[in-house]
Amino acid sequence: MINPESTAHSRARAKKSTATDKSTSQGHTPAGDLATVDIAQAPLTSVVIDGVRVDLDDLPELVELTMPRDGIPDVVSTEPALRRCAAALAAGHGPAGVDTERASGFRYGQRAMLVQIRREGAGTWLIDPEAFENLSIINDALRGVEWILHAASQDLPCLAGVGMWPDKLFDTELAARLAGLPRVGLGAVVESLLGYHLAKEHSAADWSTRPLPEPWLRYAALDVEVLAELQEELLALLEADGKLEYAAQEFQHLIDAGVPAPRVDPWRRTSGSHTIRNRVQLAAVRELWQTREKLAESRDIAPSRLIPDSAIIAAAKGMPTTVPALLGLAGFHGRAAKRDAPRWLHAIQTAKNSTDLPPLQVSNNTPPPPRVWADRDLAAAERYATARPRLAEISEALNIPGENILTPEFLRRICWRPPSPITEETVAYALADLGARPWQIEKTAPMLAQALANPEPLPPKAPREDEPAT
Repeated sequence: MINPESTAHSRARAKKSTATDKSTSQGHTPAGDLATVDIAQAPLTSVVIDGVRVDLDDLPELVELTMPRDGIPDVVSTEPALRRCAAALAAGHGPAGVDTERASGFRYGQRAMLVQIRREGAGTWLIDPEAFENLSIINDALRGVEWILHAASQDLPCLAGVGMWPDKLFDTELAARLAGLPRVGLGAVVESLLGYHLAKEHSAADWSTRPLPEPWLRYAALDVEVLAELQEELLALLEADGKLEYAAQEFQHLIDAGVPAPRVDPWRRTSGSHTIRNRVQLAAVRELWQTREKLAESRDIAPSRLIPDSAIIAAAKGMPTTVPALLGLAGFHGRAAKRDAPRWLHAIQTAKNSTDLPPLQVSNNTPPPPRVWADRDLAAAERYATARPRLAEISEALNIPGENILTPEFLRRICWRPPSPITEETVAYALADLGARPWQIEKTAPMLAQALANPEPLPPKAPREDEPAT
């Protein structure tokens, strides 16, 4: 790989990026606000890193990564080639950079269409998982090896689908969040810490295409080529800030959590279904969604390419009985909609005849949106309004996004229904039951116990324009 001197200044580059982000968010006053005027900050010209002041003008220009160091490898699509790949990876050393490409928006589901792996001593391998029943031989070759992924929660489910799951994990996206970097996309983190420019123009391509074009393969190989070097830089940042243990707990949590369970009644997530106010119409949403799902799976096509969610909602509200009436609705256009019109009409008729009408609302223990808390439970609203800014203070002190210190849903749940009695110990147990990691509990339980037990009153509501002030 090209070896610029940028890695010597990588932490300085990260500091520059963070400082620039903060100055742009803090260094201006809203127009018309004459009460306070901020003095414009001077442009950042240098930073102190490891006790040494580094002139930012000395940082080298970004290096364009255009070709993998070993060239573009052939795609593994035969059993003999897969066995050679497994043998090479098993004989390699150090962690393995792993990535996948999917055909989201083109094919049914989120299965992997390409698996990329790089390990020192083994080189880079591009594997076509569609050519094999599974990739368990690759999984066996990487037993006990640490996998480096970026945004692992996106790739782990489809890797599990081909028989692969890590024993050890390092997530560079999650590590970048814990390190406090202002931008955590792979391209942005690579630029900030390594000084490389990594093109991302093929990320949304149809990776089910065969054969895969050479530029796409080059892109796929480069994605895993930078991961090991990126891990080294992130480890240095985390160690310097005392955050290695936080990261270790987060990575282990991803492994232990496994693949998320299928959603109950996934059809209820149809965009626009909240506008349905009739149980028969809601049954039509269910039948149309399920019909679309089965058809999409049988044709291996993204469901939205058959009809969009908006078409399902329009048909459920209109309940058409003829093909012309159906095709006159928004979203039912093109040859595919016309060809499948009888299927959609049958789904609507099934809903009309159904004796198993779904309830408009499903009871669950999820708190309502916080915007309505003041009307439904004033005490809960006060607890939430007290805890949120205090969590923000912890976030600023640790230089970690608040949502990574405590999952927003966990915060809402514990404020809506706190433990009884409210003590630091009971709050810690409640957070653990929700799934918070030990480091998160250590940082937030004392604050939450205080906020829940002694919430501050909500400020009085401002009167509406049509109401006289009292």
